[in-house]
Amino acid sequence: MSGDLRAAVLALDERFLLDHPWEAAQRVEELPPEVAAAELEAQQQHALVPLFRRLAPPPAARVLELLPGGLAAGLLSELLPTEAMPILGSLDEEARERLLAQLQPAIRQELTELATYPEDSAGRLMDTRTQVFRDSMTVRHALDALRRTRTRTARSLFIVDATNRLVAKVAIQDVAVADPEDRLEHIAQPVVASVHALTPRDEVVDLVETHRLADLPVVDVAGRLLGVIYHATLIQAMQEDLSANVQMMSGASPEERALSPPLFAVRKRLPWLQINLLTAFLAAAVVGLFESTIAKYTALAVLLPVVAGQSGNSGAQALAVTMRGLVLREITPRQWFTVALKEASVGLINGLAVAITCGVGVYFWSRSIGLVLVIMSSMVLAMLAAGLAGAIVPIVLRRLGQDPAQSSSIILTTVTDVAGFFSFLGIATLLSGMLDA
Repeated sequence: MSGDLRAAVLALDERFLLDHPWEAAQRVEELPPEVAAAELEAQQQHALVPLFRRLAPPPAARVLELLPGGLAAGLLSELLPTEAMPILGSLDEEARERLLAQLQPAIRQELTELATYPEDSAGRLMDTRTQVFRDSMTVRHALDALRRTRTRTARSLFIVDATNRLVAKVAIQDVAVADPEDRLEHIAQPVVASVHALTPRDEVVDLVETHRLADLPVVDVAGRLLGVIYHATLIQAMQEDLSANVQMMSGASPEERALSPPLFAVRKRLPWLQINLLTAFLAAAVVGLFESTIAKYTALAVLLPVVAGQSGNSGAQALAVTMRGLVLREITPRQWFTVALKEASVGLINGLAVAITCGVGVYFWSRSIGLVLVIMSSMVLAMLAAGLAGAIVPIVLRRLGQDPAQSSSIILTTVTDVAGFFSFLGIATLLSGMLDA
């Protein structure tokens, strides 16, 4: 081992990994995987997590594969699913299955689901074993990396930043004729186009034909590079589409489509509508509990839809954001607490703001301080509950194997109605003395 290489390895101690993870990542990416793994396996797991969060997926995968099984599995468990998935995708199937087998069942299932893209999506077409580069690398280091990985299909070198977001690319012919000491940033070009992993195959093909691309990078919702679709793969995919279209014409899909037969749609929807009917009776029963209060204070009947309506809108907003996160794989069910806490905070702050506006309006309408206190406090509670429900309901349904898009709104409507009615009428009953004033 050369003196420079020995010095680089010796610097990879726990303090350096924790205090300077970005610099450590750059150093690991320049080392042969065997050398890096031999040094890192002596470190504690908590010191390696920040490092692997900054490593580009291909070098991270090569080092992870050489670490002891327990340490590798622990690292994958500590990383966020969106961080672990690109690393797993850069491994060959045998190594990936070996690592997944060592994870806890819940984490293994989550990562497996994330790594499974729809049949007609860009995620199915991309090659995840793509070599990535940093703009600070020299041409000499880039060529060494290409030789080490024996990459033959690449026509461009893709450059990522410190957070592994795609920022530029370098044509392979520019690398071949550049000075060995030139930095890649000096010969880099902007990325003309990229696609999300869930982009449909038809859009991918149209994009490549429009821009005459030799290869197309695939990114996640944060812009992190997941893989590359090469031209040969696109041509093969187009040929497969011609034969697959015949089978797709049968309409034998397990899920409802926009043009599915009416009876098929009825079978999918009717059970949930029946459930919605039962939940509507539940909301009506809550109102019935306070029948005497409503009869005594008729103003409550006028304001009751205001609270229910606002909580319903607040819940729908939280539901839409959470559903989008699940569909685009920004979040997984394992992150339910973080999502719920965020939406609860949003519901609380929005509830306070709306309650103040509503309280001013109700005061000028009724001149009743008691009624103002009732609607303001109930508005805050109802919108807080709606935000929580909008975040939790689709995540729970996804965990139970149900389709959140089909049933979340029904359950959410019940929760917001019950929460709105109960908080408004319950607080009105508790403060009935102030309503009499």
